[in-house]
Amino acid sequence: MQERPRIFDDMSRLFNDAAGAAKTIGKEAEAMIRAQVERLLSTMDIVTREEFEAVRDMAIAARNANDSLEKRVAELEAKLAAKPAGESDA
Repeated sequence: MQERPRIFDDMSRLFNDAAGAAKTIGKEAEAMIRAQVERLLSTMDIVTREEFEAVRDMAIAARNANDSLEKRVAELEAKLAAKPAGESDA
C-alpha cells in the first residue's frame, strides 16, 4: 500500500485551519455589523415590532368598536324616526 506524501497532510491541515479562521472572522464581522446597525437604529425614532403590533391591535379594536357604535346609532336613529312625532319614552 502506498503512503500519502506528508505535503498533502500539511496542505489539508492548512486548508482546514483557513476554513475555520474564515468562519470565525465571518461570525465576528456579523456581530460587529449587527452591533453597528442596532446602535444606528437606537438613535433613530423607529418602533420595535412588538410596539408596532401592540398599536396595530389597538387600532383594530378601536375600529371594531367604532363600527359597532355606528351600527347602534343607526339602529337608534331608525327607531326614533319610526316613532310618531308626539310619542316619548317617559
